[in-house]
Amino acid sequence: MTTYVSDDDMRAGLATTKPYTAVILRAGPKFGTPEAEPLVWEHGRRNFGLRADGALSIVCPVLDDTDVCGIGVFDRDLDATVAIMEEDPAVRAGVFTFTAHPTRGFPGDRLP
Repeated sequence: MTTYVSDDDMRAGLATTKPYTAVILRAGPKFGTPEAEPLVWEHGRRNFGLRADGALSIVCPVLDDTDVCGIGVFDRDLDATVAIMEEDPAVRAGVFTFTAHPTRGFPGDRLP
């Protein structure tokens, strides 16, 4: 059974949203090459730092066999997120590419 949510509940909840930026990380032209492995490691290290700094709220590696490698939600606007991603060592080396999308979300949402 799903909890009933009224229109007033919806309006109140929607009023609390704030902007975030969602990033879709995809395999780039150098993905899977011998030089990619240490760059992917540094990309992951950087993600841990971005999480600790509060810039990267959610990071989810994608585990299927598509070209999508990960999804991230940044607590930064679109321009700041693009600047962060353009400095990623694996993006700069062509291991990954990305698209960034302005979104809205609910502060406090988290993975269980």
